[in-house]
Amino acid sequence: MNENLFTRMQELRDLAGVIGLASWDQETYLPKKAEGGRAAQLGTLQALHHERLVDERLGAWLAEAKPSTPDEVAMVRILAKERDRAVKVPSRLVKALAEAQSHALSAWREARDKKDFKVFRPHVQKLLELRREMADAWGHDGERYDALLENYEPGMRVKRLLPVLGGLRSKLVPLVQAIDARPPPKRIFEGKTFDTEAQWKFTLHLLESMGFDLEAGRQDRSTHPFTGGTGLYDVRLTTRVFENLPLSSVFSTIHEGGHGLYEQGFSPEHERTTLAQTPSMGLHESQSRLWENVIGRSESFWTYFYPRYRDAFREQLKDVSLPDFLREVNRVERSFIRVEADEVTYNLHIVLRTELEVELIRGNLQAADLEGAWNQKTKELLQLEVPSVNQGVLQDIHWAYGEFGYFPTYALGNLYAASLWKAINRDISGLDESIRQGELSPVKNWLREKVHREGFRTDAESLITRVTGAGLTDEDFVSYLKMKYGALYGI
Repeated sequence: MNENLFTRMQELRDLAGVIGLASWDQETYLPKKAEGGRAAQLGTLQALHHERLVDERLGAWLAEAKPSTPDEVAMVRILAKERDRAVKVPSRLVKALAEAQSHALSAWREARDKKDFKVFRPHVQKLLELRREMADAWGHDGERYDALLENYEPGMRVKRLLPVLGGLRSKLVPLVQAIDARPPPKRIFEGKTFDTEAQWKFTLHLLESMGFDLEAGRQDRSTHPFTGGTGLYDVRLTTRVFENLPLSSVFSTIHEGGHGLYEQGFSPEHERTTLAQTPSMGLHESQSRLWENVIGRSESFWTYFYPRYRDAFREQLKDVSLPDFLREVNRVERSFIRVEADEVTYNLHIVLRTELEVELIRGNLQAADLEGAWNQKTKELLQLEVPSVNQGVLQDIHWAYGEFGYFPTYALGNLYAASLWKAINRDISGLDESIRQGELSPVKNWLREKVHREGFRTDAESLITRVTGAGLTDEDFVSYLKMKYGALYGI
């Protein structure tokens, strides 16, 4: 491969890493008075990245590229696609979006503090306008949302996505209703407080047990848990810790740990190239959802970890048996907060957001009407009346980043995770017993070989098809839910 082309590819990855690090700092340690400066800095960095990506010399190097290996062929293909999309977007728009994102983040935090959507509303409208403009610049066949989906789930289109989500909705609603008819688990945490530092120590224990390398990453705290960093040797995770919601830190950490293992699992020889990334956010979400829900809420997992968890909170859990604890961590109930939602109702939260996003991007729904539309859909899908904007339209950080098109990947990740779990159990004998002994490395090693090391060599659905024997399907996910929750709730 042309040396200039390879060097430019590495420069672009380096810039993306620095942008990621600045964004991570923005959500963790940035002083409040530095927010304006950080907005300008990110705008400059995004514009610089864009300029180097659309550079005519890069176009010439790509045209003249003579890749000699399959990996080089993939690197060139991915970079060419990135550049093709980038050249269609003016630097002015890239910089405007980066600055609008930074201001929106600040407004989102202020709006949450004041519990007032009006503080955030004009920023949503601005980001919508910029994203529509960007979608038009990229090009589409009449559905702007398709162009935005391409950012996160290449190849996915509204005409395929909405039927997938609609099918899930039709299968999940009866399951939720059946569970609703059964006696709910007793609330074992009500009225208790859990020391936040003890929670923090336990989350670090979980990360180490999962195989996350804390010498190549770290965990911090943020309002909304996320994973970032600069590369496979610098992966930044965040979690959130509440003294009266002890499971929040546990499952936020396991979730982000799943993302973190993926980021640390790319092939070292792909570092600083276009291959050291996921082919889709749906595939990335499959890693976090597999660890958080399929493994992290299983009886096998807690057979080993619950005695250690109870040791950390002896007074609070002294009368709580493992079966009662398992029923609590697998409680199914309609709730307001997506990231705290159970496996059965979670995808209904995604249906809500996706349907709103599609209408927002189409222009059929305006930011001024978003709060009301959110509340109406919450009642329609979850039969709940939203008591506060922080439990409603302001709960997620994604729209502050202008990340329209991201939410559907969570549902796709759930589907991929169930199919991967079926394949893992097919390939690894005695896996359940290993997990009961606290030995999680067989899972990590299987994922590293089959998924992580592949990076972006191929698209997500092709990789899933090769590994599991099937592409995108809800059959494995729905079967998994019915078997697990049928046993837990006696339905």
